[in-house]
Amino acid sequence: MQVLAALPLGTRVVVRYTIDGGTTDALGQLMARGAAGVTVATRTGDVAIAYDDVRLAKPVPPPPAPRKRRFPAA
Repeated sequence: MQVLAALPLGTRVVVRYTIDGGTTDALGQLMARGAAGVTVATRTGDVAIAYDDVRLAKPVPPPPAPRKRRFPAA
């Protein structure tokens, strides 16, 4: 996939890819790129995705900053 090949490692991305029974998304940092696919570091761990399984991919902005608490913690 050309989008993933053009992005620098460390870019925050979302990748939609096929799995048994449908599709799913991986949201995280683009950590590695090889001949067969990419690795995306998500909150729950690293996800290896084959290029043949990728349906869509794009860079996404950083997550929003944490919001202040409205009430002090008890």
